[in-house]
Amino acid sequence: MLIITAPGQGAQTPGFLAPWLEVPGVAEWLGTASELAGCDLIRYGTTGDADEIRDTAIAQPLLVAAALAAAGALAGGFSGLPGLPGLPGLPGDVRADAAAGHSVGELAAGVLAGVLSADDAMRLVRVRGAAMAAASAMKPTGMTAVLGGDEQAVLAAIARHDLTPANINAAGQIVAAGAVADLAAFAADPPAGARLRPLQVAGAFHTRYMAPAVAALRHAAAEVAVTDPHLTLLCNADGAAVTTGKEWLERIVAQVAAPVRWDLCMGTMADLGVTAIIELPPAGTLTGLARRALPGVAQLALKTPDQLEAAHQLIAEHLAEHLSEHLSESSGHGHVPEWRLIVAPTSGTFRSPAGRTDAMVALTTDLGTVVARGGERPVSALWPAEIIEWLVEDGDPVSEGQPLVRVQPPGGSAGNGSPR
Repeated sequence: MLIITAPGQGAQTPGFLAPWLEVPGVAEWLGTASELAGCDLIRYGTTGDADEIRDTAIAQPLLVAAALAAAGALAGGFSGLPGLPGLPGLPGDVRADAAAGHSVGELAAGVLAGVLSADDAMRLVRVRGAAMAAASAMKPTGMTAVLGGDEQAVLAAIARHDLTPANINAAGQIVAAGAVADLAAFAADPPAGARLRPLQVAGAFHTRYMAPAVAALRHAAAEVAVTDPHLTLLCNADGAAVTTGKEWLERIVAQVAAPVRWDLCMGTMADLGVTAIIELPPAGTLTGLARRALPGVAQLALKTPDQLEAAHQLIAEHLAEHLSEHLSESSGHGHVPEWRLIVAPTSGTFRSPAGRTDAMVALTTDLGTVVARGGERPVSALWPAEIIEWLVEDGDPVSEGQPLVRVQPPGGSAGNGSPR
């Protein structure tokens, strides 16, 4: 089973896009994408320096455009494909069983899975990047990578300093985010056995500080038409595979201010039986994580066009439709874990709802609250669901993004997934 992944902000490096301009049609596609993004993506991707492409409003459109340009080349070229020039069209143009993106890479993954058009992805990423940049300018915030240490001790230290575990990428790799003053206090009181590395980013992405950006992206998303995915499409919120375009769009909007759980995405890859991963450019980060977390899984970091032949070979060897006639036409949806995780909206103390049960819950049913410094935050499901398993008890301390309860949407099968 083969999955194609798209990296997130921070993966970009000066000049990474230059080799791809040699592929026929890529320059034309990037020109059109630049108009939609409101910036010269060709210049930034070829001659822009590190400071220029670190700008959130530039980096995010550049990453999505680059991933889609390479996907178009991987699909066999740009001639006659629907959508914008140079973009992959329908999911059949890019052969894969599944797709996933890290942070802003989720927009590229959504295009590969057929949920939205490439032009809408570029329109959304323009709003997303600009809105997150504006939110970052409202208060001095930042991010610090925490490498090593006991995970529970690291999460407890992050919560103690009023920070958020904005990225939980893999075992031993968590990114703390929040106010600069709180990060300084965290640096002075690090978790035992952990190394801290401040990141050169503009703000505390995937935390409550991005709430204004959520509102802006939600407004833009209201104009976007979506369809249900034709590939298994994993979500950063909890690693689950989404089965409707509507749910995917709701999730990627909310994800701007919620932690990225790439560790859970890789857990789902293992559950699905993924045997090969191709990472779109600027590649290297996600395949590096998979190398440690998914031993035995073939990985290809697609950095330059001369690797396209190797990518096609990997597809030929690992695409599930070539390996089993028993897979469904939806490229593996029969193997999708159908449960979902409800996670903590903030760090604090979890309080169970009155009369806590395992009954079907409605869209607005109270699943409890998280009591934090700023008050109480409600916990609720976004869809009707049956509770499978509570993962916390009343009075437990929780971190933002921590799984609280495992639920099964109507028609799902709890046996198809496993708790993490």
